[in-house]
Amino acid sequence: MAISYYKKPFDFSRVFSNNPLETCDNGASIAQHIELIIFTRFGEHRFDPNFGCEVWELDFQLIVNQSMWEDRMCQSLSQAITSQEQRLYGVDCEIRITDVEKVFPLRRITEIKKRVDIIVSGKLATTGENYVFNTALFLSPLSSE
Repeated sequence: MAISYYKKPFDFSRVFSNNPLETCDNGASIAQHIELIIFTRFGEHRFDPNFGCEVWELDFQLIVNQSMWEDRMCQSLSQAITSQEQRLYGVDCEIRITDVEKVFPLRRITEIKKRVDIIVSGKLATTGENYVFNTALFLSPLSSE
């Protein structure tokens, strides 16, 4: 029997109108779960204080050594995904930081933010197929693309 995974965000109006929630495939469900891990701070999840990753602790740190920051973030994310996403194994993480310049011509302001590109790869536990997830974050304050 196939397992149903629900697409986020939930559309509760469907439930109240007796329609089923939207579903997604295994790959999309894993991507949603990885995003949740990335955006959850340690201690934020009431039932599992170890759920999440270290991005919140690293977000507002002054990045003195970019390579060390990338390694620390990658280790935290790999460890979190390995322990919290059982549908993947052989998880590997790659993180790159770049500076992005955004110009606001009307206000005559130039803003430089740190963009963090995250690539997570692994294998699906059920089939052994390769799986790749990628996303980009902007630091301080944290936001996604």
